[in-house]
Amino acid sequence: MLAGVHLCLYTISMSGIFKAMSKFRLAVVQMHVSKIKAENLGRAHKLVKEAAGQGAKVVVLPECFNSPYGTGFFAEYAEKIPGESTQMLSEAAKECGIYLVGGSIPEEDGGNLYNTCSVFGPDGKLLIKHRKIHLFDIDVPGKIRFQESETLNPGNSLSTFDTPFCKVGVGICYDIRFAELAQIYAKKGCQLLVYPGAFNMTTGPAHWELLQRGRAIDNQVYVATASPARDETASYVAWGHSSVVNPWGEVITKAGSEEVVMYADIDLQYLADVRQQIPITVQRRNDLYSVNTVQEDITPIQK
Repeated sequence: MLAGVHLCLYTISMSGIFKAMSKFRLAVVQMHVSKIKAENLGRAHKLVKEAAGQGAKVVVLPECFNSPYGTGFFAEYAEKIPGESTQMLSEAAKECGIYLVGGSIPEEDGGNLYNTCSVFGPDGKLLIKHRKIHLFDIDVPGKIRFQESETLNPGNSLSTFDTPFCKVGVGICYDIRFAELAQIYAKKGCQLLVYPGAFNMTTGPAHWELLQRGRAIDNQVYVATASPARDETASYVAWGHSSVVNPWGEVITKAGSEEVVMYADIDLQYLADVRQQIPITVQRRNDLYSVNTVQEDITPIQK
């Protein structure tokens, strides 16, 4: 009888652990970015600590959080990895005991520049380094022309990392427009996709939310985006409106244009329920079509 009681208590205990692990708090930091790097790093550190203090286990910073966004700034603010900015990220992740998605910074490596997101674990170690795969080269007559390829090189690898809660896939800004990337991440078991990004005043109102909801619905995953706060005086004005979308395609939290830390409780049981109710994963016609990678999906980490 006693053994039965112990088994019952063990079952209840494991059930409680599973329930706790099926939910975790995500924080998205939409911060003001100035031309002073030290100021940006200090602000990011402060906001990350604030997020961890509110129970966040995974924190996401915006694209180009350490520098103004623009082809004229990338070379000036570029760093090697490890470097000043990633050292701060490592220390903040370890200090707070969180998984920290370090937005992105201009990275210099071998004379080339990249738009790079570094992710650190609760022990402060670098988990992955994602270089923006799809460069933002657009020309909308009378509205905006921007060519990242004038200064940046594209990354050539997909990037995922594991947490005790779920696997996470990483993209940067323009990467979100390419559905294949999200499909492959979902196929590899990702339940959360994060996109630090800086859509502008033309593409932001038109496509920002639609793309997030599309990636979430198509793949039945959570999607989180982190934008810089809007600065009307900047040469490139970010749209803001960082968001978290659930697997049903609902926007569960969204910022305005100002600096703010947003929170969303990620519920993986809800995700499983959505996938069971609309089982597109098992209904795909793999005999007719498929989306696959052609090389390794992890960017080598420089030790």
